[in-house]
Amino acid sequence: MTATSASVPAPGSTAGSGSSSATGASAGAQAAAPLHPVIRTLASLSKRLVLLIPLAMVAGLAAGLLFDVRPLQALVLPMTMLMVYPMLVNFRISEALDLKDGRAIALAMALDFIALPLLAWGLAILFFSGEPGLFVGMVLAGLFPTSGMTISWTGFAGGNVTAAVKMTVIGLIAASLLAPVYLLVFAGAVVEVDFLEVLRTVVFVVGIPLIAGTLTRAVLVKRYGQPRYKARIAPLFPGLSTLGVLVIVFVAMALKAKMIAQEPMLVLRILVPLLVFYGLNYVIATFAGRALLGRGDAIAVVYGTVMRNLSIALGIAMTAFGAEAALLLATAYIVQVQSAAWYVKATGKVFGPADSSTGPGTAATANTRPA
Repeated sequence: MTATSASVPAPGSTAGSGSSSATGASAGAQAAAPLHPVIRTLASLSKRLVLLIPLAMVAGLAAGLLFDVRPLQALVLPMTMLMVYPMLVNFRISEALDLKDGRAIALAMALDFIALPLLAWGLAILFFSGEPGLFVGMVLAGLFPTSGMTISWTGFAGGNVTAAVKMTVIGLIAASLLAPVYLLVFAGAVVEVDFLEVLRTVVFVVGIPLIAGTLTRAVLVKRYGQPRYKARIAPLFPGLSTLGVLVIVFVAMALKAKMIAQEPMLVLRILVPLLVFYGLNYVIATFAGRALLGRGDAIAVVYGTVMRNLSIALGIAMTAFGAEAALLLATAYIVQVQSAAWYVKATGKVFGPADSSTGPGTAATANTRPA
């Protein structure tokens, strides 16, 4: 009995401290060890987006021309969820309830529901006044803000992911409620929008990944500890999100490949107003963000406005307006994804290095930068 008692160090004893130090040293050594090759490869994907996205586009176009790719439609929702889920692993639900990102969210919503719908409507009048299908497609491109990619690209660029999540949730819900009114005003007709279906999409694209991400982080931190989780496991998630982006790009191109090949001049004609739309969007959001917000919040505003929810818009276009409207939105997807990748590369020049920011987005940026 005496020997057993002696082997258990008293609180604060030297033996206990030594054991604690040894445990800490072991955890530190594990954290400092090289990453598993698979995790290291996935973690490096986001650094190669500008190259990988065009490759995914070309591969999708080729696959769509050579094979029957209609079954790929079933991958859109799960791949979108895969794209969003990793960016939400480190998100704390309680952060969505505070108002610290209120200025960024208010600016994004003003652009999303006032400036950009008006811009899209003006371009539709200017370029497609005699073509109803393309006219409605252009209007739809400006009506549905934010997508799962809003969160992913904000993370890739080192922006405020917490604010991006709030923009995504608020933007999609508001758009699902306002779309019939906007379509009546801008397109001149009432369009039936399945509100329950849109809300179901919001639940699948944001709600389920948010819950899954929160549970994932809680379980992994509890099992492996915060230092090991942060150093050894967290780098996996941005790579998984990038993988989801590439699959979505591939599928989108494959599904529309035959239409694009049959009408190449139509695609070129569609590109002009889309380039104007996205170009002005980047300019307006960037200058407004730089003038009114800190670095992390400004980046979130850019991606909270530029990344339109083309999946929902495309679904409405295909079911209610036909192939021309759908083709415009498919082409918009190409412009949107490629421009987003280039903007990530230019973020340092546009907003300066991350450590130079002292604005309200700094803390969030530091905590959510992909490894």
